Amino acid sequence: MKKIAPSILSADFSRLGEEILAVEDAGVDLIHVDVMDGHFVPNITIGPPVVASIKKTARIPLDVHLMIEAPDRYIRSFADAGSDIITVHAEATSHLHRAIHLIRETGAKAGVALNPATPLAGIEQIIGDIDLLLIMTVNPGFGGQKFIESMLPKIRAARDMIDRASPDVLLEVDGGITLQNIEVVKEAGVDVFVAGSSIFLSENYGQTIKEMRTILEG
Repeated sequence: MKKIAPSILSADFSRLGEEILAVEDAGVDLIHVDVMDGHFVPNITIGPPVVASIKKTARIPLDVHLMIEAPDRYIRSFADAGSDIITVHAEATSHLHRAIHLIRETGAKAGVALNPATPLAGIEQIIGDIDLLLIMTVNPGFGGQKFIESMLPKIRAARDMIDRASPDVLLEVDGGITLQNIEVVKEAGVDVFVAGSSIFLSENYGQTIKEMRTILEG
């Protein structure tokens, strides 16, 4: 089953609990939490205390995406805060294998994210150690960016790699997913669709999510 993961980066933080419950009631599968440090990406968002607060409200798994330098130092804190999936960037650590196993040791599922310019070749040796592969289809750091069309061949190649090497790994895409392009992304073989502004800036969350679900199940 294809999964929809709204990114709270585009939510109204003054009423974040209500926003999370609204998309949950509309039938999404994960809550995507973007963590940014102002170093790895040019923006600062939230830390473990906010994740812990979200965990008190959310009734579905938290998909926590660490866009931070030296993620190894913070994995335990985000796991203790209630992260169900922790994804680190291959570009952010010199010891990706170690970071993945640190995540696994906490009991969380382990993900690896790749920026648009990062080739798949760098993760061939660890694909069997992860639970999720996240392909960025925008340059990370800000919501509301346009999907980079040239990432579609990379997504298809990632699908092929997973099918050959470790079929249980989920393929996730994050960046610029809308009602206009979600079908072509689905056809490229994606399992999990992160959508921020296209959901939280729409007039009707429920209707937008329903339309996405219809496309994904079509």
